[in-house]
Amino acid sequence: MRGLERRVAAGLSPDVRSVASLFISRWDKATMNKVPDRDRDKLGIAVGQQAYAAYRDLLESDRWQRLANSGARAQRLLFASTGTKDPKASDVLYIGALAAPNTVNTMPEETLLAFGEHGRVSGVIPRGGADCEQVLTEFGRVGIDVAKLGADLQTEGAKSFDDSWQDLLNAIEAKHQALK
Repeated sequence: MRGLERRVAAGLSPDVRSVASLFISRWDKATMNKVPDRDRDKLGIAVGQQAYAAYRDLLESDRWQRLANSGARAQRLLFASTGTKDPKASDVLYIGALAAPNTVNTMPEETLLAFGEHGRVSGVIPRGGADCEQVLTEFGRVGIDVAKLGADLQTEGAKSFDDSWQDLLNAIEAKHQALK
């Protein structure tokens, strides 16, 4: 929002389109063997629901409303990594649970096909994030520091993207050298 406010102040168009990506299954993969079975595959959905509630709070704020009145478009919340990593869980675990207006889900093709075959959406994420706070509290009770895990996952994710970028640059350089 600060960037959009700067654009408005500079007389530039605030019509900037973007997404904020939240990688879902990584949360569950990181805790899969560290929590009781009753808590398996629940953290990613809870984090997604909590993010959606915060997103809705932001869009209802006076600050955002001023920007929207100036022509700004809301950044979309993007649920990424929604293919199930746990072989014991449903192959469409995250899809119905994270359905919500004005969000994006970048599910893998096999998840999309599976959802087409047997997936169901019984509703959308409730405005307040459903039971996400209770789930997050439960993870704390069983020894998972959700804030630390989030920071670790962000660091790992950034490194993964950096590594992929470097691999791409190396491949381009190798191709360039081969074509000389």
